[in-house]
Amino acid sequence: MLIEDKTFKFSLSIIKLVKDLKENKEFVFADQLLRSSTSIGANLVEAGAGQSKRDFIAKMAIASKEARETRYWLRLIKESKLTKIGTESYLDEIDQIIKILTKIVKTSQETI
Repeated sequence: MLIEDKTFKFSLSIIKLVKDLKENKEFVFADQLLRSSTSIGANLVEAGAGQSKRDFIAKMAIASKEARETRYWLRLIKESKLTKIGTESYLDEIDQIIKILTKIVKTSQETI
């Protein structure tokens, strides 16, 4: 699944930002961002092993919620200037992920 690769690569890229946040003693932001961003892909993997169409949709919806939470943390980090690392590319990527996940959930719901 292409979205699984995209979210995996996104999670890997977030690690650089998380390391920088931790070096700046911003542990709460680092932990929250790492948790939500890696949860996106984890839920996609679970969705792929869903036991039913409804289970698949539920896991995809959770992945979408985690993506939105990740965007929230990234916006907070950007606006509060907690790091010198630019967050625009992260925000662009998470917006793309959210759009894809939203489309998957809506399309899947239409075919129940």
